[in-house]
Amino acid sequence: MSDSVVSSVRAHLVANIEGPEPAAASVTFLGVEPLDVLRFESPDSVVHYATLGCSRHPMGDPGDLVADPTRGPRAELVLSLRGGTGIASGIARTLAVLAAAPSVEGIVLLDDALLDLGEPLWKGAAFTAVLLSDSGIEDLTLPEPMDPVRFLAVVPITGTEAAWVRLRGAGALREAWAEAGIDVRDPHRAAASL
Repeated sequence: MSDSVVSSVRAHLVANIEGPEPAAASVTFLGVEPLDVLRFESPDSVVHYATLGCSRHPMGDPGDLVADPTRGPRAELVLSLRGGTGIASGIARTLAVLAAAPSVEGIVLLDDALLDLGEPLWKGAAFTAVLLSDSGIEDLTLPEPMDPVRFLAVVPITGTEAAWVRLRGAGALREAWAEAGIDVRDPHRAAASL
């Protein structure tokens, strides 16, 4: 069943993100099923990186003694950047680390979640954490009794912005971005003045 979920997710992403067929990078971690990161180049010069494989199994409470193999939230991550990050930037590995967090650490990926890696998200980046939000890609309905797959936007943030989220919440950071006219898709943007 998990292979059919992954195939459905891939087809859904291809149908919902403009541009030619995506390139794919496969990332493997010990004890975790392989994860792919798809790279979509859209006509508006925005590059979309989407994980494939995170939704293979539902995310659940790590305290559950027996996990339900069909019920529970499912998600994939989508990072959109103007111009992308370059081929050797390491972004595929970083996204795979984030997508593996539910399997490895029992984290449930959802809106407003703050994930801090404590190291640059890609080579030369000022960002060390991400804030998750709605990507605008419609949920993928799966056959009953499985829950739908959500597609969450990955927004890169600096250490200072991550501290602001912990102190004031995700909404306050988004307000600061809006007031300053910050384009969060710019991989070279400055941090918001907080």
